[in-house]
Amino acid sequence: MIKKILVANRGEIALRIMKTAHKMGIKTVAVFSVADRNAPHVKFADQAVCIGPPPSNESYLLGDKIIKIAKDLAVDAIHPGYGFLSENANFAEKVEQNNLIFIGPKSHAIRVMGSKLAAKDAVKAYDIPMVPGTDEAITDVKEAKEIAKNIGFPILIKASAGGGGKGMRIVETDSEFEEQMNRAISEAENAFGDGSVFIEKFVTSPRHIEIQVLADNFGNTVHLFERDCSIQRRHQKVVEEAPSAILSPQLREKMGQAAIKVAKACNYVGAGTVEFLLDDDHNFYFLEMNTRLQVEHPVTELITGLDLVEQQINVANNQKLAFTQGDLKISGHAFEVRVYAEDPLNNFMPSVGKLEVYRPPSGKNIRVDDGFAEGMQVPIQYDPMLSKLITYGKTRSEAMQLMLKAISEYEVEGVNTTLSFGKFVFEHDAFRSGNFDTNFVKTYYSEEKLRAVNEEEAKIAALFALQQYLKDSEKLRLPK
Repeated sequence: MIKKILVANRGEIALRIMKTAHKMGIKTVAVFSVADRNAPHVKFADQAVCIGPPPSNESYLLGDKIIKIAKDLAVDAIHPGYGFLSENANFAEKVEQNNLIFIGPKSHAIRVMGSKLAAKDAVKAYDIPMVPGTDEAITDVKEAKEIAKNIGFPILIKASAGGGGKGMRIVETDSEFEEQMNRAISEAENAFGDGSVFIEKFVTSPRHIEIQVLADNFGNTVHLFERDCSIQRRHQKVVEEAPSAILSPQLREKMGQAAIKVAKACNYVGAGTVEFLLDDDHNFYFLEMNTRLQVEHPVTELITGLDLVEQQINVANNQKLAFTQGDLKISGHAFEVRVYAEDPLNNFMPSVGKLEVYRPPSGKNIRVDDGFAEGMQVPIQYDPMLSKLITYGKTRSEAMQLMLKAISEYEVEGVNTTLSFGKFVFEHDAFRSGNFDTNFVKTYYSEEKLRAVNEEEAKIAALFALQQYLKDSEKLRLPK
């Protein structure tokens, strides 16, 4: 049985994992860089060890050092969170070789699904719908151009080892193909040390739908329904919801079963996510599998009533899933907004500095997963996400209204945040109607529009304040 877990991560996800471990009576160990020495996850853990200077390649990415600390402190298991070493197959393998439990899938599954081409190959036999494209890596630009013409423009060039939008290029015409292909290869080499790319038909107005799966060591695999992650900026998700506003029960079941097949194709265990694109005609295509806990897992927790970290720990403890597919039901609706320390009025540039004021909202059906406290510095070395703001309601509309209320009550001073952008999304008719796709930001958002909304609101607030002032003055003038 797992009695002590080292969390090989930082910030909100480290704290979130530790809270579940604590609830389960499991001790926790935090590793932290010098920049994070005052972070809440460090204070919350039962033990904490400084692992190195702020840059992640000198701290959070030092797999061997993390394993040594785990062994020195008699740790049973390592939870990698997401990012950093979470999808590093070599790290997962080394953890197991050192007689420690890796709270995640086996290294084989990470390896297969970590390469988009290997993933395509693995699921081929399972009759999973795929976006038309190449089955193998290409580096020959002329050959690639011919393939692109046969598939038909627009096409997408993608790095095989890619993620987070890096090494990805949309090509509209054959005249720009060569330049974009060379750029994608160069970007892939710089970001991943692997220049292999492949070509896919570009689905022009897709929804990005992902299915949460959960599997144990006894061959039981279930899906926990879907999340709609179509609101994206530079291929990064910024708003997520569960369930999707457009899936019928039949399509949900069809996609859920396809996700289970993908998981079985690589002998998956633990919590993972299978991502699909859904086109205008509601045809869906396998995109990739994320072999870890997702940033947006809280929305699934709220509609299913399950704690996904607890489920991960149970599976790692070699327990069978305590439920079957038939036991699982969707209850209500949930949204998540990622709150970044970025300036939405300046091309979303990172905004670092001291959190002079930091007061997240609270209340029934409002959840904030964060790793910051008032007075802390927002470090420049890491992803600038401050928190995840999550709301839940009986209906989509109720969860949406609660999100707007929560955004208005979130107080942050000292850095710029994307809260105003979140508000913009939740007030937009296209989002409210459910009729949107991954082009939402490109189609509807601009700094000018956000500035205009902010100015209009400031004007209304000023008029309201003036009205109130005049009313109060009138009361003072009235004879007693």
